[in-house]
Amino acid sequence: MLFNSKHFIVFFPVVVGLYFLMPKKLRQPWLLCASYYFYMNWNAAYALLILGITLVSYVSGRLIGGKRGSGKARLPMVVCVLVSLGVLFTFKYLQFAVGNINRVLSAAGNPLRLPDTLGLVLPVGISFYTFQALGYVVDVYRGDTPAERNFIRYALFVSFFPQLVAGPIERSRNLLRQLEEPREFDYDSAKNGLLLMLWGYFEKMWIADRAAVLVDQIYDGYAAYPAGLLVAGTVLFAIQIYCDFGGYSHIAIGAAQVLGIRLMDNFRQPYFSRSIKEFWARWHISLSTWFRDYVYIPLGGNRRGKFRTYGNLLVTFLLSGLWHGASWHYVVWGGLNGCYQVIGRMTAGIRARLRGRLHIREESRLLHFGQIAVTFVLADFAWLFFRADGMGQALAMIRQVIVNHVFLEPFFNGSFFCLGLSGLGVFQLFLSIAVLFAVDLLHERKVSLRRWCARRHIAVRWAIYMAVMTAFVVLLIQNYGRPAAEFIYFQF
Repeated sequence: MLFNSKHFIVFFPVVVGLYFLMPKKLRQPWLLCASYYFYMNWNAAYALLILGITLVSYVSGRLIGGKRGSGKARLPMVVCVLVSLGVLFTFKYLQFAVGNINRVLSAAGNPLRLPDTLGLVLPVGISFYTFQALGYVVDVYRGDTPAERNFIRYALFVSFFPQLVAGPIERSRNLLRQLEEPREFDYDSAKNGLLLMLWGYFEKMWIADRAAVLVDQIYDGYAAYPAGLLVAGTVLFAIQIYCDFGGYSHIAIGAAQVLGIRLMDNFRQPYFSRSIKEFWARWHISLSTWFRDYVYIPLGGNRRGKFRTYGNLLVTFLLSGLWHGASWHYVVWGGLNGCYQVIGRMTAGIRARLRGRLHIREESRLLHFGQIAVTFVLADFAWLFFRADGMGQALAMIRQVIVNHVFLEPFFNGSFFCLGLSGLGVFQLFLSIAVLFAVDLLHERKVSLRRWCARRHIAVRWAIYMAVMTAFVVLLIQNYGRPAAEFIYFQF
């Protein structure tokens, strides 16, 4: 079930209304049933898969909790990790591994071939709920959280519908604790949650879906387009994926807030970052911190010398790239982000000395702007590999930009307005991007629009709410009859 579908517009109010009307002891089972119904709308059979991951991690947590402090606690933790990663590998990476093995065999002249048609369909959200369950088991093993005894509550933790298929990847010490006691209805929490959901719909339907039309057209026909359009398409993809995934996260966090549950923030104005390191502290925060806590730090983090630190960073980001997709261009994307951070650490002293010699102050606005611009260019170059269909297309597009020197002409001869969006559609897209930039800039300066609205006179406040709702209705009318566009991160 998609958040931007008619089905969800009916599903969500029914779930929320019945949740607050029924007795407290029935609320957790009700949310669990609603979550499984939500997931089964994609493929009912794969509900057995999430149930299996839930059972394995629940039993492992109980066994670890009963043997904590002894050497016997390690075995159920290792078994759970191996089983969970084995399931993830089978559905997500087995086809990729078989294809690469066959290519190596072919290059070596070996006639042996492994069967490369397995017929497995990637279950929606498998990477997210698997990592959430694994994080819980490791936390129990480390003693960071107690083993959950209530199976209904734990099953709801793994399958909670707002963040089930694309995160945020929640930690047990945050979400499980909140699930212990069902919340009473809170007007302010519900209001703020609904406003956050509306902002998420704005990001997804007004910006991401419109930008996708231009991006898809440019990437699908890249060989026929000049350098200027290829660069524009890649910049628009940076905005598209931010609004697509950020929109999903805001809808998920808002929906949970309506139910009285606070999920962790997943984005904090990432394109205002002044370094790639800072970018990854602001982008997909739940995944970045998951890899930090369960991969980077266990590998040694930055505690074993600078060269070991560089290696740990590269391994972590290569794995992050592979997590996003079973293809080499995702690995290259992750590797690029890892290399950026290694180079940033290696050159930190040189850059500091250079700023000193040039008498450039750290608080200089010009310096900040330059750092933000450079960070965006680096991140956007990496996004090219993420968006491309494969390494061949990514390299061909880079070559096309270098060879073809036509940059500005497509924006003056009307070519940019022949990419699938009408002139009005392009105008609406760029107006919406301007609104996004303004809101992110205010948030960067610690100005909350929701808190600002809450302090206005009731007439002004409700005029703003009605304007937002009217814009949402207009958007629904404009999209009437069109199939709801999936969120990009559903494929991961």
